[in-house]
Amino acid sequence: MGLASFMIFIVALVVIMFTSKKDALVDTDYYEKGINYNQTYDSKEQTKSDHAKPEIVLNQQMLLLTFKEHASGTIKLMRTADENLDKTIPFTSNVNLQVIVPSAHLQKGSWRIIINWTSGTKNYLYEQEITIK
Repeated sequence: MGLASFMIFIVALVVIMFTSKKDALVDTDYYEKGINYNQTYDSKEQTKSDHAKPEIVLNQQMLLLTFKEHASGTIKLMRTADENLDKTIPFTSNVNLQVIVPSAHLQKGSWRIIINWTSGTKNYLYEQEITIK
């Protein structure tokens, strides 16, 4: 009886393992990221050296980004719990050097924001964890 229940337990674990969702830690585009690693690293370092980190203000209605200079690029909002909720938003800053992203449609919880932009002739990249309440 004990042996049979143990075997059923093992078979159930195997079935669950094969039918469960993909691992969230596995990157589907790891090859491209590996090739572009130096470019990504240089953009992050450029952000640090130029003190170009954007100011991020989050409230119930919007996500407000304020840049040091006129900027254009993309904002990638990555939901850590569900990749199906990820969003990529192209942007160009307004005359106040700001970008407004409505946050009312975003689910509550932890998000990773990745901002990739160009100001003048320089490329910048900034990442931060945010929590929408």
